[in-house]
Amino acid sequence: MFARKSLMQYLDAENIFELTRQGFEFFEAQFGCPYPFGKYDQLFVPEFNAGAMENAGAVTILEGYVFRGKVTGAQIERRAITVLHELAHMWFGDLVTMRWWNDLWLNESFAEYMSHLAAVENTEFDRAWTTFASVEKSWAYKQDQLPTTHPIFAEINNLEDVEVNFDGITYAKGASVLRQLVAWVGPEQFMAGVRTYFAKHAWKNTELADLMVELEAASGRDLDQWGKLWLETAGVNTLAPEVAVDTEGTITAFSILQTAIDVQPTLRPHRLAVGFYSLSGDGKLERTHREELDVDGPRTEVPALVGKARPDLILLNDDDLAYAKVRLDQHSLATARAHLKDFAASLPRTLVWGSAWDAARDGETPARGYVDLILGNIAHETDSSVILVQLRQLATTLTFYVAPEHKAGTTIAAADRLWELASSVEAGSDAQLQFAKSFAQLARSGGQLDRIQALLDGTETLEGLTVDQDMRWELLTALVAGGLQGQERIDEELARDNTSNGQNAAAQAKAAIPTPEAKAAAWESIVVKGELSNALQSSAVAGFMRVPDTSLLEPYAEKYFQAVPGIVKERTHALAQQIVVGLYPAQLTTQATVNRTDAFLAGLPEESAALRRMMLENRDGVARALRARAADV
Repeated sequence: MFARKSLMQYLDAENIFELTRQGFEFFEAQFGCPYPFGKYDQLFVPEFNAGAMENAGAVTILEGYVFRGKVTGAQIERRAITVLHELAHMWFGDLVTMRWWNDLWLNESFAEYMSHLAAVENTEFDRAWTTFASVEKSWAYKQDQLPTTHPIFAEINNLEDVEVNFDGITYAKGASVLRQLVAWVGPEQFMAGVRTYFAKHAWKNTELADLMVELEAASGRDLDQWGKLWLETAGVNTLAPEVAVDTEGTITAFSILQTAIDVQPTLRPHRLAVGFYSLSGDGKLERTHREELDVDGPRTEVPALVGKARPDLILLNDDDLAYAKVRLDQHSLATARAHLKDFAASLPRTLVWGSAWDAARDGETPARGYVDLILGNIAHETDSSVILVQLRQLATTLTFYVAPEHKAGTTIAAADRLWELASSVEAGSDAQLQFAKSFAQLARSGGQLDRIQALLDGTETLEGLTVDQDMRWELLTALVAGGLQGQERIDEELARDNTSNGQNAAAQAKAAIPTPEAKAAAWESIVVKGELSNALQSSAVAGFMRVPDTSLLEPYAEKYFQAVPGIVKERTHALAQQIVVGLYPAQLTTQATVNRTDAFLAGLPEESAALRRMMLENRDGVARALRARAADV
């Protein structure tokens, strides 16, 4: 345990205090009312002034936000966004509180949106909208394409419904739709409506209609139909350009096509921008024209673009105002593949990254093409959070979407390329740290594992890379999963780092030992005995599923289906969810897994709503992976 003052030192007390001050000042100015709980300048001091916290909405900071070693810029920004999110709840959630849980988005979506706005407008994290596009929207698009998606304004019948609706719809999609609403009514009009909302309803409970009526009054826009289409229906639309040009490259017709899937057929109105990007003399892709307009229905003509020269790349939803998947025309797609790294600004580059990811997940483009796109361009990415997301998506693609016959070779080649990148980028940089960690996660070959052993032993170094305690656990777990180290070496490292973080890391490494005996012991501890804390169980689940050979998981597929009904009945929602989602045999990516899941679902009683939802989402992941693998030709 850290002493209180020491804990604040690990939290970078001065930086957190300054961020808090900036957040409070921004929210007070935007909302037109002061912090609801009196003076805030006494809340965050190194000694944790308990008296000042008595009447304030205190926030518990998880250990993951207590940095004891070198961390990425993405982690620092995530901590800042979290702090701002919780501060925003002092207004959205405390000063004005939802009447019932079906308006949960009035709390969470607004806090999520406002945290990013505050970061951009009033802190050093002025690229937070790029992070929002990369992190939040990718989460929202994923959740909204599941068979269990639901409207933002969700029907809540009981507390079980509440637990499962703290999800990507309530947080990420809700915040994305708020960003669209701001564009739809206008930023100044939006804030004017919010200020009136707080003035009228301070210390009261509200419903959706209470906010919408103020936004209508401030903007002059009729939001009744808008609210029905955006807040009371589920699903994400896809937008694509249709462009005709003459022989000289002049645009003769330009339309935006909007589509939806059959089971979620709603087409929605969008306020968005179309961006034209062309290569400059120094090889940068720079915006040369921006057209903002309303889009509605299956086809929207854009006469304002007729007569203009076709640029090198046309980007729908430039500035990321709308909530929709976007596709590129063939000419723009060719430019993106050749010049993704050459965007002068980070946000449009991130939107193209997102479009490529959507296409790979949807089985429209080969997964290995997406792998090549990442490895060929990520060294030039300047945003830490975007690097983090792309490397996570690289791991997902290699694990689930690459065709089985190419999986091993593609993974080894990707790890080799990541080591090359870690060795060639700026020493000590954020990118180097992320590439090194991703290399350790993907290492499979004997040579790669030998390099990791040398890094851990100190017989090989990489200029700029600090092998601190957290990195030591990363390297050791890679060696354990690869079969080069075992329990004795884990125990040695735990003796060196017998902290809460060290215990979690040791639990993950122990469960990752690639032997039948070790997997059996981990299963017994997680599933049968069920004596682990949330954090230890989460770590053990991650280690259990980290396997170089999926045959180690095959004996547990049927055991899983037999165990989960009892797990859900006997354990807390959080612990049960870790097991139901984390131990699902998704890496056995076959039709047999889908069929067994279907049989399980057919036998579930109606009252098992939460388990049914989690299992439907598990199934969808495997079905999607099978479609993506079929496209990887």
